[in-house]
Amino acid sequence: MTMDSAPARRHTGQGGTGPALAPAPNTAARRAAPAIHPPRGPKADRARTAVRPQRIRRRGLVLPLLTADALAAVLTVTALPVPALPVEAAAPAALLLTVLHAQAGLYRPRLAPSALLELPALAGRSAVLWCTAAAVVAAVDPGRALGWSVLLAAVCLQVVLTCAGRGFVNQCRRRTAVRRPASALVVGPGAGAGAVAAALHGRPEFGLRPVGVADTAGGEEGEGGALPLLATHEDVRRAVIQNSVRHAVFTLPPEADARTASLVRLFHDHGCRLWLADPAGTAKVTGMRVACPADQLWGYAVQPLLPRPARPLERWVKRGLDAVLALVALIAAAPVMAACALAVRIGDGPGVIFRQERVGLYGRPFTLLKFRTLRADEHEAATRWTVAGDRRMSAVGSFLRKSSLDELPQLWNVVRGDMSLVGPRPERPFFVAKFSTVHPGYEARHRMPVGITGLAQINGLRGDTSIEDRARFDNHYIDTWSLWQDLWILARTAASFFRFRLGGS
Repeated sequence: MTMDSAPARRHTGQGGTGPALAPAPNTAARRAAPAIHPPRGPKADRARTAVRPQRIRRRGLVLPLLTADALAAVLTVTALPVPALPVEAAAPAALLLTVLHAQAGLYRPRLAPSALLELPALAGRSAVLWCTAAAVVAAVDPGRALGWSVLLAAVCLQVVLTCAGRGFVNQCRRRTAVRRPASALVVGPGAGAGAVAAALHGRPEFGLRPVGVADTAGGEEGEGGALPLLATHEDVRRAVIQNSVRHAVFTLPPEADARTASLVRLFHDHGCRLWLADPAGTAKVTGMRVACPADQLWGYAVQPLLPRPARPLERWVKRGLDAVLALVALIAAAPVMAACALAVRIGDGPGVIFRQERVGLYGRPFTLLKFRTLRADEHEAATRWTVAGDRRMSAVGSFLRKSSLDELPQLWNVVRGDMSLVGPRPERPFFVAKFSTVHPGYEARHRMPVGITGLAQINGLRGDTSIEDRARFDNHYIDTWSLWQDLWILARTAASFFRFRLGGS
């Protein structure tokens, strides 16, 4: 594959990963201030050290709601007549209810939570829980089957208790938010960002205390009001550190422009929670529906910006599915792998397995395993893009690459947890550093575990193909990730493999 001709942009040493924000008047003095961390020199041949994003402290936010929901389920089970359900069923009922609420997004962060607005979702999940319980009881012990009156009473009682518990938790949060607000930055252009900052400043019940406005359009100094106007990437980074900022409120989608998108990684690395507000009232003007209309910030539609995959339960399921399927595939493919190893040993000499450093989740390096496709005395360079068609490649190596059989040892990487079955393809550190500076969004691929196959691969983006297209497909996969999409990609990959149409990577 030929490299894209766009020149690589060198790091500025300002502590950020993207371009600086537009300069604003009277900011020369601020830019001249010494940085908190000394600048790093540019290193084009090494990947930027990726920082695993600090985990946002959600336990203190989610645990009270989990407790209220579980307690409501336990009280409902114990309050029913004795023949209805045994007391031992309280724990499974509480667990199932919390899983249903998590699947519905009822534990996601909100600025203005309301148990009454959540009532339809709570009632629906309660009905599902008790219909499931009734079906299980009827199947196990028909003599104790729940009647319609008991079933209706259980659903109503649980909805009331759940709403009461969540209402109490929300009220306690509001009081805590007024007493101990969290520092926040408002990110956006012009008067819209100033209006959101003014709303946060005047309504302390939302729990966010604005400490600055990051102007992404290079507006006038007065548009931030009494708050500092942060005009450069370094200004924002310094403000985040010095003020212990924990929230960032965007007034435009982060992908709206490069200057806004460059701040997302900074906030994410410092453990900030991201929000998207709508100060211009776009939904009201255009008639388009916002994604999460239930939450608001003093009349402005607001929704959390969550990394994908956002729910830990789904990530655990994905990891478990990867481990089980990879282990089964290793056992099933053992004869094929033995034949490949024997062919490499006879045709190309000793050293059957090829090892190379690749970049994985959050930029962590790992050792990728493949069947060797070059002759024993040749080594694949860490800075050479592709060896496809290389005359040093034997007939055995060419066959393994064209059939993708050389990638079978990567199943062990999946079992170990270095990789996933489905995800962005891992790349060498040299090219990660190069592509991250040339192609916007390339570095964002590392928020998901890398994989053997992916959405880009099943669309033919392997080998000598566009890096920009690959990054776009990979980020779309991450943003729309689901377990069903993983299974669909695996099925498409298997079909392509058996048609012998996939080339080597």
